[in-house]
Amino acid sequence: MLQHGPKRPLYVPLQNILTKSQHQNPIIKTQSLSQEGTKTPQNPPNRFCSEKKYGHICDLLLSQTRSRSLLKGQQIHAHIIKSGLQVIPLVCHYLINFYSKTQLPLYSRQVFEESERKSSTTWSSVISSFAQNEEPVLAIQYFCRMIGENLCPDDHIFPSATKACAILGRCDVGKSVHCLVIKTGYDVDVFVGSSLVDMYAKCGDIKEARNVFDEMPQRNVVSWSGMIYGYTQLGEHEEAMRLFKEALLEGLDVNDFTLSSVIRVCGSATLLELGKQIHGLCFKTSYDLSGFVGSSLISLYSKCGLIEGAYGVFDEVPIKNLGMWNAMLIACAQHAHTKEAFDLFKKMENAGMRPNFITFLCVLYACSHAGLVEEGKKYFALMKKYEIEPGTQHYASMVDLLGRAGKLQEALSVIKGMPTEPTESVWGAFITGCRIHGNTDLAAFAADKVFELGAVSSGLHVMLSNAYAAAGRYEDAAKARKMLRDRGVKKETGLSWIEEGNRVHKFAAGDRFHVRMKEIYQKLEDLGEEMERAGYVADTSFVLREVGSEEKNQTIRYHSERLAIAFGLISIPLGRPIRIMKNLRVCGDCHNAIKFISKLSGRVIIVRDNNRFHRFEDGKCSCADYW
Repeated sequence: MLQHGPKRPLYVPLQNILTKSQHQNPIIKTQSLSQEGTKTPQNPPNRFCSEKKYGHICDLLLSQTRSRSLLKGQQIHAHIIKSGLQVIPLVCHYLINFYSKTQLPLYSRQVFEESERKSSTTWSSVISSFAQNEEPVLAIQYFCRMIGENLCPDDHIFPSATKACAILGRCDVGKSVHCLVIKTGYDVDVFVGSSLVDMYAKCGDIKEARNVFDEMPQRNVVSWSGMIYGYTQLGEHEEAMRLFKEALLEGLDVNDFTLSSVIRVCGSATLLELGKQIHGLCFKTSYDLSGFVGSSLISLYSKCGLIEGAYGVFDEVPIKNLGMWNAMLIACAQHAHTKEAFDLFKKMENAGMRPNFITFLCVLYACSHAGLVEEGKKYFALMKKYEIEPGTQHYASMVDLLGRAGKLQEALSVIKGMPTEPTESVWGAFITGCRIHGNTDLAAFAADKVFELGAVSSGLHVMLSNAYAAAGRYEDAAKARKMLRDRGVKKETGLSWIEEGNRVHKFAAGDRFHVRMKEIYQKLEDLGEEMERAGYVADTSFVLREVGSEEKNQTIRYHSERLAIAFGLISIPLGRPIRIMKNLRVCGDCHNAIKFISKLSGRVIIVRDNNRFHRFEDGKCSCADYW
């Protein structure tokens, strides 16, 4: 009798949820692995001889599995067929596992289907093969088949099923699996419970993940890592860090997945000093050589403005996965290291690493923010060589590239030639180009197309309003903002922040609440006088409101990034760069002013806005005024 009754409502059966019409994979026919004309013996071989023989065969298969030697493994498979050993379930299990580890899940499927006797281990092997090789639909389908044959899943099969649900993002299917876990009493198993936590976290249901996590009688590194990852994905950085500290206090041996998630928290929140401490922990545990940790560390140093640190991590990891190459590519693109990005792409190809759709997004981004139109077209066309179909993000990058370069009509042609309907991001990229080049007519045309999509983000409303205001059409700008208010959407407040010691100091435009605000404003006054003597003239066209010239001068002087820089100048020791983070695009006048400040103060000032990094040094910016 089961001791663990359902603790949550029953869910719809799996077969009813995962309909063939939604998730049916195309049928892939594979040639039979057995030689034509080879017949399976009707009677199994002599027991004594076969036990000795198939034990040796299993050892050989395991050896080829570990070495990922496909050719030798297939030779052993041919010998198994000729010897009639494929009727033994354990041999089938090793064969399925071999093809799983060599990333041939459909061969695993064929071995399974040709097996005369299917044990629980055989079912477990084939379902795991599908889940581990990005065939989640097949994993769930075979899981359903197994249940249909009145076989009970175990602590090996349930984690494979939940992994498949996580890949699909199907929390509803996962809940049905969870219900069966409770019915069969496996909810107390640490491995099954951890897989459920991981599944809910990856599906974005952090509340259910936490419920399972809190109810677990025992936890392991997978359950802790799943929760930390879930909070990281949702941007709940404080809770993610709190859990990490709690795990360390409980003496948990963290793995590369745990450390990778925590480092991503530090990168997103730009907590450089804490990130360095965790990097030290990675070094002590040798996880700094992991590809997963390496990509997170590259992202950390890049997001904190230290591109040199990102290069250092990239060079130190001996075996680089695709995530590391992509992380380094986007770091180069954001820091205006365009030539290095192109060189990196060539090295990647020479190393035999196949680029994916993210790789091409990175290089297109690099082209866009350097104004390299022809190079961008070349990489966009190169996607066909790798059989990658351009997605809406790639089209948005091309539109952004052409729009920033002033080729608005060509950008519009790209939009009209898209195989699918343009999305908000595509039209947003086009409106950005219109705003930069003052073409309000095309911006208004694009806005009409955007509003046909239905509800859109506040950023697009603000973008259109700013385009009108920049052209002096304040009445139209007011209408765009009124439309935003009428829809109950609030404009994102512009903020800048700086890390000093173990604290992060945030500033809004005109902010007067900081404890050192008197010193900050005095520093800005002193800087203003020096800048004017050096030739700085405020460009008040970036004040997108219809007010007097004196008020415009006052407004632009106290933008959030200037307050943060002034605080940095009075608190960060000489010789260290001042790193400012900003959630919105830096305005043109502030960009010009910071060049003067870097020249007059002799300081390196690094500003990260929502687009890219700007490194100001000796009166110049790394973006070459093209951003």
